[in-house]
Amino acid sequence: MIPRLLRLAPGLLLYGVADAFMVRAGIGVSPWLVFAQGISIHSGISVGLLTNLIGLAVLLLWIPLRQRPGIGTVCNIMLVGPGIELGLWLLPAPDSLWVRIGFFAIGLVLLAVASGIYIGARLGPGPRDGLMTGIHQRFGTPIWVGRTGVEATVLLVGWALGGNAGPGTLAFALLIGPLCGITLPLLDPGARRERRERRTSGAGRDAPQPRKPECETDESRYSTPSTTLL
Repeated sequence: MIPRLLRLAPGLLLYGVADAFMVRAGIGVSPWLVFAQGISIHSGISVGLLTNLIGLAVLLLWIPLRQRPGIGTVCNIMLVGPGIELGLWLLPAPDSLWVRIGFFAIGLVLLAVASGIYIGARLGPGPRDGLMTGIHQRFGTPIWVGRTGVEATVLLVGWALGGNAGPGTLAFALLIGPLCGITLPLLDPGARRERRERRTSGAGRDAPQPRKPECETDESRYSTPSTTLL
């Protein structure tokens, strides 16, 4: 448990810092951040704190969906927001477009790495991911349908409130899945162990069988239990 917690906390803080890179880039952010920015404009509450509060509100939606949070779910709510505030405090707002694009690219890659680190801890999904799986389990809708519907809704509401939806938002939607497809297998110790076990078991099945003595008769071969079909 402790080693997994030691992965979880830095991963979630890094996730928040990655979000801060994309906020500072100013060319568009993820749908949930657009939503938080829109509310922040009208409420005066910081984006980091709003990320925590929105996560808590989403967690309450788990109740009718009969989802159970894990330690990772609670830590997600508590740590991503401070990670965003830390990143915004450390990072300047660049003026050059190319620097802003660079900031966005760094944030996107860091977010994929952070996802691999904290998801690899296997201590429970974040509140938003749990909402998608809860909708799937409760109503039978495909996960991609639930995710698309929810994220399109928060994106439109956030954009209407003044959140920063732009080219970066589209880039995020197109690239974050493939990037996480690379980082999750690399940074999940459980997945690496499972791959090793599959390779080992596959090597065992493919290993050449010992050569049978030439004097072996057909009757003796068929009376001996075979292992090649296991």
